[in-house]
Amino acid sequence: MTYIAKPKLHHPTLACNAIGFTRRDYEGKISTLCAGCGHDSISAAIIQACWELDIEPHRVAKLSGIGCSSKTPDYFLGQSHGFNTVHGRMPSVLTGANLANRELIYLGVSGDGDSASIGIGQFVHAIRRGVNMVYIVENNGVYGLTKGQFSATADLGSKSKKGVVNTDSPLDLVGLALQLGASFVARGFSGDKKQLVPLIKAAIKHRGPAVLDVISPCVAFNNHPGSTKSYDYVREHNEAANRLDFIDVRDEIVVDYAAGELIDITQHDGSVLRLRKLHANHDPHDRVAALAYVHERQAKGEVVTGLLYVDAEAEDLHRHLNTVPTPFHRLGAKELSPGAATLAKINAALR
Repeated sequence: MTYIAKPKLHHPTLACNAIGFTRRDYEGKISTLCAGCGHDSISAAIIQACWELDIEPHRVAKLSGIGCSSKTPDYFLGQSHGFNTVHGRMPSVLTGANLANRELIYLGVSGDGDSASIGIGQFVHAIRRGVNMVYIVENNGVYGLTKGQFSATADLGSKSKKGVVNTDSPLDLVGLALQLGASFVARGFSGDKKQLVPLIKAAIKHRGPAVLDVISPCVAFNNHPGSTKSYDYVREHNEAANRLDFIDVRDEIVVDYAAGELIDITQHDGSVLRLRKLHANHDPHDRVAALAYVHERQAKGEVVTGLLYVDAEAEDLHRHLNTVPTPFHRLGAKELSPGAATLAKINAALR
């Protein structure tokens, strides 16, 4: 496969963020996906989010599996670390990398075929273990690389491009993430960048497993009448749980809002996710209510988007295992091989 690099020349008037990078510095190679693919819109949202958060690209590790979605890390953050795993195995590779070096920001990009079918076991255990990562599922309901077969997230009764009706019940990755204990669960739409960018920013700032299921229409095989993952269907049936903005903590900002208009969710690091509530009965702190809300709206044919649940006090896998903060590559022989006496002490504690 041929990849085309973008020119490195930048126009001198391009705006820079606080660390001196332009938005172009967060781009990757030229996309080889179909024109209009929702996945490219997600890549653009990731680029925008990282630029606005002033993230140094080399601090990001992006991992993926196999599929159209798993090709996309080549199209953003070209100066970051990257690893393309085998089909469905991205979560375990990401878990190992995270345990070895917690100082990086881990961004896992997968698809509905990669995560909901062959990789469903990997998805389940990475979430329940509390790996500190942003897990983005680019969900189009089909296998785009193998000519549009239904994936495990395709809705019951939806039609393929050839008119075949899906008779299998779908897997709902948002509902599954809520049940597994993910501490940040959201759903977005690739055609709604205004909502998607703050969701990605909040997920990056969150500690713990942040799952972001993004409906991303496949323009080649799943953007026709009868599809429930097309641009038209999602726009017509989008039920926004909240309207979002993300404000990172810097200098004090004094504002005056009418009572009841906003909910402030303070993250573990002090950053603030600011929600403008559209539905008075939706509380993003209530896991059970979030799951019930998704199922209730789903039964009415609506696609719920927005921040569904967040636990600002969540702990991650490192806290659970009480690991050392120093990355493995900076540990010496003394730390890695403390001797027989220390090993005997550890073994005695496990008896």
